[in-house]
Amino acid sequence: MDNKDTISVLNDLIETSKDGEKGFRECAEDLKNPQLKTTMTQRAQDCATAAAELQQLVRTLGGDPETSTSVAADMHRRWVDLKSMITGKDDEAILNECERGEDVALKSYRKAMEKDLPMEVRSVVERQLQGVQRNHDQVKALRDAERARS
Repeated sequence: MDNKDTISVLNDLIETSKDGEKGFRECAEDLKNPQLKTTMTQRAQDCATAAAELQQLVRTLGGDPETSTSVAADMHRRWVDLKSMITGKDDEAILNECERGEDVALKSYRKAMEKDLPMEVRSVVERQLQGVQRNHDQVKALRDAERARS
């Protein structure tokens, strides 16, 4: 895999991380439970840190790092906002949408791991994939706990 292809994969993951950061921040804003707000704010920060790490890798490879979220994620957030206005924003529904976003992130990272990435890039992507999996599992557990309370 040449540098150009590696940079493209990394830029896709930067977009994914930026999507996660924005999605978690919006979830934190809408959640009523203060503990959930704190958890989602921390997940947003984790995504921002991951994006910054990937951006540095792109610079090291001589590329121009992505700086924005994806159009698909922006459209999804607008759909969630519209749906929320109609159905109300309860914590379980917000966590459902948060988990859906993490499903997309997992898919993006797994797809990147199928590529023939240089070893130093692969190790970063693999470590971040594990973080995305932890985020997903935590959001799912929080959603299930919220569902049990309802």
